[in-house]
Amino acid sequence: MTNYEKYVKLFAEAFSVSAEQAEKLEYQGISAWDSVGHMELIAAIEDAFDIMMDTDDIIDFSSFEKGKEILAKNYDISF
Repeated sequence: MTNYEKYVKLFAEAFSVSAEQAEKLEYQGISAWDSVGHMELIAAIEDAFDIMMDTDDIIDFSSFEKGKEILAKNYDISF
């Protein structure tokens, strides 16, 4: 499984959406992505990629696409 596939799966599972829906998500764009859902997603990402995200990155993680940018730039995870 590629990093991208893993990332999509994390979103899909965290928010009970399809892969296609996951790729379009933005923070608070669906009811499941509230503050609690956000922290559950971050925890799942940290576990899956074996990283510990900085607070600023967690706050800036506002969409599926923005998350990819943060992970690629700050944690050297290629998509």
